[in-house]
Parts: sequence; C-alpha cells; structure tokens
Amino acid sequence: MGDTAEPEPERDTAGGGAVFKALADPTRRKILDELTERDGQTLFEICSRLTMKYQLGSSRQAISQHLEILIEAGLVTSHREGRYKFHHIDTSPLERLTDRWRNRETKEN
Repeated sequence: MGDTAEPEPERDTAGGGAVFKALADPTRRKILDELTERDGQTLFEICSRLTMKYQLGSSRQAISQHLEILIEAGLVTSHREGRYKFHHIDTSPLERLTDRWRNRETKEN
C-alpha cells in the first residue's frame, strides 16, 4: 500500500490569524506538545497520550476536530499509510510569524 498525501489546506500565511486561533486553545497546545515529543502519531496514539499524561477526557471526535484546526493553520501536516493517518508538527508558520517582526527590527537598525 502506497503513501497518499493529504491535500494542502489553504493557509493564512500573511496575517497569522489562523495560527493564533489554533494556539489559543490549551488542548491544541497539548497536542502540539505531544507531537513535539513524538512526531508522526495517529489519532489513536494522540488520544491515548493526552488521556494518560493530562487525564484529558476528550473524545476522539473532539481531538480530530482540534487536529483539523491545527492542519488548517499549517501547524500540523498529515499523511496516510494504508488505513493509518499520521500527524506531524510543522513549525514553519511560527517561524514566518516571528520573521515578520524580526525582519522589521532588522530593517529599522
């Protein structure tokens, strides 16, 4: 069975509003923490780790919805291998946001 990439979501690269919205929720920040600690997890693995580590009682459907918001913000990517969908952290939207102000500071000096 081959790998199939998920289609790229339309991303808010200019303003960063989707990134800020995604980061505003503590559950989504915990998901990012878990993907930072162990990248390439399935929904089941993420749910299990959140339950064990944080005693988070969210349903798989709720975590799936949080993942979709993170994907829309560009903070998480996913790919399928057979029947499994693996999720990976992507920090490039955060880097673009910090570069936005870092570049401004460099230009002023």
